[in-house]
Amino acid sequence: MRVRAGLIEAPAAYNRLMPACAPAAARHDVVVMVYRRLSLFEFSILGEVFGRDRPELDLPWYTFQPVAIEEGPLQTDVGLRIEASEDWERIAAADTLVVPGWRSPEEPPPARALEALRAAHERGARIVSICSGVFVLAAAGLLDGRRATTHWRYAEELRRRYPAVRLNEDVLYVTDGQLFTSAGSAAGIDLCLHLVREDHGAAIANHVAQRLVMPAHRDGGQRQFIPAPVEPEDADRLAPLLGWIDENLHEPQSIEALAERAHLSVRHLNRRFKERTGLSPLRYLHLRRIDRARQLLEQSDWAMDRVAHAVGFSSAQHLRLHFRRVVGTTPLAYRRSFANAPQESEP
Repeated sequence: MRVRAGLIEAPAAYNRLMPACAPAAARHDVVVMVYRRLSLFEFSILGEVFGRDRPELDLPWYTFQPVAIEEGPLQTDVGLRIEASEDWERIAAADTLVVPGWRSPEEPPPARALEALRAAHERGARIVSICSGVFVLAAAGLLDGRRATTHWRYAEELRRRYPAVRLNEDVLYVTDGQLFTSAGSAAGIDLCLHLVREDHGAAIANHVAQRLVMPAHRDGGQRQFIPAPVEPEDADRLAPLLGWIDENLHEPQSIEALAERAHLSVRHLNRRFKERTGLSPLRYLHLRRIDRARQLLEQSDWAMDRVAHAVGFSSAQHLRLHFRRVVGTTPLAYRRSFANAPQESEP
């Protein structure tokens, strides 16, 4: 059985109207380096997020092109074959260049691929790795003195081989300038959604996440070892609480009130919430408020005070402080980038 690389068309049944979003000026070219024993799962993640046509979105979507960095046939880690040309010119012109998990930390990547990565980085392209693909970026010298992550089981090997890398093994993904690295394979989905959010805003990223049936944003670390599963009665209590939080972001909240609503002690709620979401209840509430603020900034022309009050912040200044900490920019700058909103002035 063989998989032919290329664009994947979306079934018409999935199409639906989306909120207006400021379209990108041109299609963004995503190129994936492919090779023998490539992770089919990681390649499929990239194809699903960037390669699937999305006619329901009124904006130019990505172009998605796999490029072979080795001579074929290219057999994946599960025996399927990927057909891809050795079109190095596509690599040289990519806006985003992605390296899925490399087959072995002990095996040096092709020298030509390392040269291409260095050249792409030099011209300002976005460089992305998933899981052990970080070893390829490190071998190219791109991560010396830079922050990065990888799957927890590769952490010590990465430290040993590339001590200049500033490794953070406890997160799902790391961004450092134009360099983006993710932890395990599934964390690659989180990173891809982050890239979509950077390019097109929260509403579009949320739409893609909904199609994938997963959260648009998971803020947390690599939770390799969960001390105890969420007991069924606790899961039953937490599910309504999560829904209630999302529907009442504008209301003042406290950990004591949330625990009372879930019929749990504060200590028990904190522990069970962390096991289920990777976050404390108040951190989850905070991030949901910021995510809702993003959507309002994109989809409405509300004044900043109104946006702030709608998501539970006391003032526009309070919103601006927390928004900058989470998103890295001000609400007004975010609105100017992702929505057709009035050009207000910031005090």
